[in-house]
Amino acid sequence: MPFMGAPATDYDELQAEIGRRFPGLSRQLQRIARFALERPQDVALDTVAAAAGKVEVQPSAMVRFAQALGFDGYSDMQRIFRDRLVQRSSSYRERIASLRRVAPAHSRPKTVLHDFVTDSIAHLSHLEEHVAPERLERAVGLLARARRIHLLAQRRAFPVACYLGYALGQLELPVALLDGVGGMVREQARGMQLGDVLVAVSFRNYSPEVIELAADAFRRGIEVVVITDSAVSPLAQSATVAFDIGDASDRPFRSLVEPLCLAQALVVSVGHQLAENLNRGQARARPGTHQGQTRARPGPGPGSRR
Repeated sequence: MPFMGAPATDYDELQAEIGRRFPGLSRQLQRIARFALERPQDVALDTVAAAAGKVEVQPSAMVRFAQALGFDGYSDMQRIFRDRLVQRSSSYRERIASLRRVAPAHSRPKTVLHDFVTDSIAHLSHLEEHVAPERLERAVGLLARARRIHLLAQRRAFPVACYLGYALGQLELPVALLDGVGGMVREQARGMQLGDVLVAVSFRNYSPEVIELAADAFRRGIEVVVITDSAVSPLAQSATVAFDIGDASDRPFRSLVEPLCLAQALVVSVGHQLAENLNRGQARARPGTHQGQTRARPGPGPGSRR
């Protein structure tokens, strides 16, 4: 399928484009796509021959992959990966130093807390705008009916999955946290079956393993509920229901308040749904509650004739 339009100008756009075009790529180019998402540092630092050797393809296939994404050649695409590497090298210390240069008066603990509270309130006020009610209803229904709920997140998004694991477990639902201990996340994901639901959470810069495992689950017919930060997130391409909580990439320290608030709303809503299901089931079990159903006659009392 020929590429239409301008090539991506940054890593996030490129990641989203790879996600969109992945189903239409040949098997060989899909292997390269997985490699690019899973090991972006190798793409950034290796020569085309070295990267091709790791994927076990010819260097010409790497060039074709870049051209399929609209680049003139491999080096043009590689520049995007190198820019990402430079951006990601900014440590917490460097981000704090940058903040001190921009707003030196905002370094006292009380002021830092005030800034985070103010920022979180502002973004929470917009959360409802990003969460469509019909998507919320559908996600709640999927979770309430699931044979088993699998939770997948890495890095900054991991606390959201941990909370969901704890809270849904308190509702006595069967839950599995794919935590990847010992590098076993792929093996853990193989336990997903039809009738299960996968909740995948990832934010910029997105976790390649989360993207790939969510895509694999979606292809297998498993329902996938996604919590992410942008409508163009590559994770959204593999979603039965996707929650885009808004792009907050301009913040040096991005808050987890919004996704945790959404996660809490999902858990409590699932609890209400389970209670309603239980009440309906009890109502159906009561004799004489359905139209056309007659009450049982009382049996003969003591001393009565049979």
